Amino acid sequence: MPPDEKAFQGKSVLVTGGLGFVGSNLSARLIELGADVLLVDSLIPEYGGLLFNISGIKNRVLVNISDVRDEHSMRHLVQGRDYLFNLAGQTSHIDSMQDPYTDLEINAKAQLFILEACRKHNPHIKLVFASTRQIYGKPEYLPVDEKHPLRPVDVNGVNKMAGERYHLLYNDVYGVRSCVLRLTNTYGPRMRVKDARQTFLGIWIRLLVEEKTFEVWEGDQLRDFTYVDDVVDALLMAAVSRRADGRVFNLGGDAAISLKDLAALLIEVNGGGDYRVHPFPPERKRIDIGDYYADFGHIRTVLGWSPNVPLRQGLEQTISFYREHLEHYR
Repeated sequence: MPPDEKAFQGKSVLVTGGLGFVGSNLSARLIELGADVLLVDSLIPEYGGLLFNISGIKNRVLVNISDVRDEHSMRHLVQGRDYLFNLAGQTSHIDSMQDPYTDLEINAKAQLFILEACRKHNPHIKLVFASTRQIYGKPEYLPVDEKHPLRPVDVNGVNKMAGERYHLLYNDVYGVRSCVLRLTNTYGPRMRVKDARQTFLGIWIRLLVEEKTFEVWEGDQLRDFTYVDDVVDALLMAAVSRRADGRVFNLGGDAAISLKDLAALLIEVNGGGDYRVHPFPPERKRIDIGDYYADFGHIRTVLGWSPNVPLRQGLEQTISFYREHLEHYR
């Protein structure tokens, strides 16, 4: 929870990408905290938005089906809002390499539309921008902190890096309060599981629930994972704290784990299943970053955030969700 649980009571909140994985989980928490919530989502099939994600709160939120690339819509939607959680984005690394222009439009150009709309029509709003650990590229050292060089290995990382810098620039130059969270492998209920556009873990879980064998590519790579409820905590804490303004924060998990060990843990939690190890497909190998896990000491020091949900517990809750609701996510 944020430091003051009443901080969002009666506040007007805009969530871009609000029908997506993180956006829908965040919105449910905001409703619990008494916020007035407007969700913006394009519902483009490749980008993860799904109306079922808000089935439990659909009568308590407003939904605007529009695209963050529409500067005229954004000009209208930001007005009168106290907070903007900027979660809309193209997340697929492979898609960004195959269609770099669309990735540029969504992850860079559209961010300027949003920030210009705020500067001109609501300069007192607070923005929290969801970025990615992908902008670091292949780590030079582990764990990776915010001082690590930024050397993204794909178009998605380059454009997300630009989106970050726009938010920090508008904070520093125009006083439009903004901060950045660099998310690592986020998982949990409502994540995309029908393909790898959001996370490989989603495919693993879907195939497990379907009692099918899943693939692990090579498998010795180390990763850390953040349960979505912990990400929501970080977003809320960053929004209400002035100490976050103009800063970048890594999120992370409670421990690093190899992909083979993760696969084994999933099967154990699931009570059965099977996986096979395969070499990387060539198009994936070119942009693989090897081992990665984050140093989240900065956000722990400044905002008091650290992950609370252990990996085993998070996987149990995620598998349970998809056992009940998988038909909506295939």
